[in-house]
Amino acid sequence: MGGVARAVTDRFLKASCYDSPVQSSVILPDLIADTEQEILRLLSDREGPTAGLYAMMRYHLGLDGSGWSGKRMRPLLGLLAYSSIKGDHHAALPGAAAVELGHNFSLVHDDIEDGDRERRHRATLWAIHGIPHAINAGDMLFTLSRVALHRLSDLGFSDAKVLRLMRLYDMTCLALCEGQYLDIWASERSEPMSVELYFDMIGRKTAALIAASVEAGAVLATDNEEVISRYRAFGWALGIAFQLNDDLLGIWGEQSKTGKEPTDVARHKMTLPVIYAFEHASPDDRARLEAIWRTDSPGETQVAEAVALIERLGGRDYTRDQARQNRDRALAELEAAGVVDAEALESLHDIIVGLIKA
Repeated sequence: MGGVARAVTDRFLKASCYDSPVQSSVILPDLIADTEQEILRLLSDREGPTAGLYAMMRYHLGLDGSGWSGKRMRPLLGLLAYSSIKGDHHAALPGAAAVELGHNFSLVHDDIEDGDRERRHRATLWAIHGIPHAINAGDMLFTLSRVALHRLSDLGFSDAKVLRLMRLYDMTCLALCEGQYLDIWASERSEPMSVELYFDMIGRKTAALIAASVEAGAVLATDNEEVISRYRAFGWALGIAFQLNDDLLGIWGEQSKTGKEPTDVARHKMTLPVIYAFEHASPDDRARLEAIWRTDSPGETQVAEAVALIERLGGRDYTRDQARQNRDRALAELEAAGVVDAEALESLHDIIVGLIKA
């Protein structure tokens, strides 16, 4: 790994401090700023009758000065993948912008589908502008995610590589939509989905995009298919581990450390600890969990009872074990790629272990 990439991983490591969630204001500021400038190439202030549309997109992305909207983790992972091989990240910025725009198109639509009026303590687009405008803005973000890739040609990448990335991103969006279908389908049923189906769903909804982000960085950096395959596997396992870690924090996270109140049980979210508990509950325990889940606004006592049941039935231990296994699998794939030197690999190991605290 070149000196630039090593410095990047070292800053990432020192900034995370392992005690708090990943705060974009302190982690990898140069890569974040460069990614956002790349996005603003497409979303800069415009005059005329469509100016409002671009303002909506900048608002959703937190690029209008009204507040932060996301950690930019997916583009950062892609840039780290590229720089771990090439030593500098700038040529990979169009791919990073495409990832972030594509991710955010899905968030705009997801807010509408879930009826969420807030995201990260800010009003969602549809809550401000109505559903038709929000759908259109989400569609625009998706379109711009593809337009972002066009600049790769200007930076000297071959048409074959640009086409390969377009194909990768299209297949990733397909998987994302399939995963969202499974999520909506499951939410309409009275019975929880199986543990097996849950892993299928988060693979499509979460791991696929993280894997694609990392794979894209590797594709732009090398023609070695073995290395590309290892990086994709690294990203996939890391994506699963991230989601499972989030599942744990949604029930047992400490607000003082994560910045978010653990409300998954109160909101009846069917995450892995809950699904596992339902699958392994006795008839009496299952009946009690179902009763709490049918309660529109469970009180603190009911929530605490449900959390205790989930933990006693093994949901916490199982989810933690699966998160650790996928975290370790991710690190093994990165090491097996053979292109990251020992010092940088150690830094990346500490980063990942620090972020996935299961």
